[in-house]
Amino acid sequence: MILETAILKVIPSLQNEFERNFSIAQNIISSMKGYKWHQLQKCIEQPAQYILLVQWDTLEDHTIGFRNSPEYQKWKELLHHFYDPFPIVEHYKLVSELKKE
Repeated sequence: MILETAILKVIPSLQNEFERNFSIAQNIISSMKGYKWHQLQKCIEQPAQYILLVQWDTLEDHTIGFRNSPEYQKWKELLHHFYDPFPIVEHYKLVSELKKE
C-alpha cells in the first residue's frame, strides 16, 4: 500500500468553491483502479490550507494509472486552478502502525 500526501494551499477567497468542487472530484478518484480510500482535512491554524491523503495499492496506480487517465483531466479541470502555489505530491510506505481499539 502507498499513501499519497499533498498539502493544498487554496486561494483564500475560493475555499468554498474548492470544497464544492472537491465533493465532485472525489467521485472521480474513488473510481480509479488501485484506489483504497482518501481524506481531505482542513488546517485549523491556516484555514486556506488542506491536506489530501489517498491510499493506493501501488505507486503506479496513482502516478501512471490515474495521472495518465481521461479522468485525471476532469480532476485537473475541477481542482488545479484553486492552488497557490501548486502542491508537491509525495508518496509514503508504511513502516510501523499501532491502533488503539
